[in-house]
Amino acid sequence: MLINSGLMTIEDLAGYLKVTRRTIYDWLKHNKVPALKVVGQWRFKREKIDAWLENQSRFQ
Repeated sequence: MLINSGLMTIEDLAGYLKVTRRTIYDWLKHNKVPALKVVGQWRFKREKIDAWLENQSRFQ
């Protein structure tokens, strides 16, 4: 995990959220998870993911 930069790869995020890479790709396809593309590769800001998780828990 790229802790210093705060950016995670798909593999990092899957491990962080304890879901499969396939789930992450599905979320990306349906714009369900905050992400950015850097040089053609998906990256995820930890603080954005944490805020997204917090927001999701409010609706459950």
